[in-house]
Amino acid sequence: MRHNGAVNGTDNDAMTPFVSFSREQWSALSDTTPLPLTAGDVRRVRGLGDPIELSEVDQVYRPLSRLLTLYSDAIGGLHTATSEFLGEVASRTPFVIGIAGSVAVGKSTTARVLREMLARWPSSPRVELITTDGFLLPNAVLAERGLMQRKGFPESYDRRALREFVAAVKSGASEVHAPVYSHVTYDIVPGAVATVHKPDILIVEGLNVLQPAAVRTKDSRALAVSDYFDVSIYVDAEPQDVRRWYIDRFLSLRGTAFSREDSYFKNYAHLTDAEATERASSIWDSINAVNLERNIAPTRSRATIILRKGPDHAIQSIQMRKL
Repeated sequence: MRHNGAVNGTDNDAMTPFVSFSREQWSALSDTTPLPLTAGDVRRVRGLGDPIELSEVDQVYRPLSRLLTLYSDAIGGLHTATSEFLGEVASRTPFVIGIAGSVAVGKSTTARVLREMLARWPSSPRVELITTDGFLLPNAVLAERGLMQRKGFPESYDRRALREFVAAVKSGASEVHAPVYSHVTYDIVPGAVATVHKPDILIVEGLNVLQPAAVRTKDSRALAVSDYFDVSIYVDAEPQDVRRWYIDRFLSLRGTAFSREDSYFKNYAHLTDAEATERASSIWDSINAVNLERNIAPTRSRATIILRKGPDHAIQSIQMRKL
């Protein structure tokens, strides 16, 4: 598939499964549908250190939400046609979107903006968002397994529970529960659950949601959470930019979450700028950069859509998988 507005390419374009658009070209795909969010809505959903503005929502997320709605409607039509062919009673199952990307790249903001946008389309009034943080193993288990310094790596999650959760939602279960994670205490909240009630669209956001299944034997059932996605999005940026954003966010957190008495990171609240920069740099280089290089970035090519950010955190280009 090639759109007339796609970025002019080279002879190598035929070798890639993606077609690329600049931000301006992508914005031109938007139809006359009014922008459903206000500047206040955008301020409410954007994450710390992610300076997304209403103009980006208009130019990038409005066309994207329309495309996702078209995908959802098409999948629903295919489901109905298949059910009729098989002589079954058609029962629409949720459309599932996976959103992946590095720590500090802004994928949480992307997920929240899309949730707000998609919920305003007539065909998808019920949109739920779940982050995979709730499926991290409790700190006690991570410590027991020697994984505290690998928190966020694929092995630090209860991948079976995550897969079963998404499978249950995708199967049309009326009510499905997920654990809750606190970024203040840096741990699973005992007894707390987030409940999903048969949504039209489910957004699953997390670092490693595009990881393929590990095949252990030829007879084993190799399933990954991404097998249940209808569409997947990867939020991308140059590693040195994400590193800078992470350090900036770390410094900002000293006056907010880190300063709380119940914060796992309360000892960082009184660090000087130099001390905080050194500590954040060490955490990034020893943990987050390794996870990005080994586990997260290699899944980028598995995405349906790639949102590419520039040094200023703004989305510069969009790549869409050819159909």
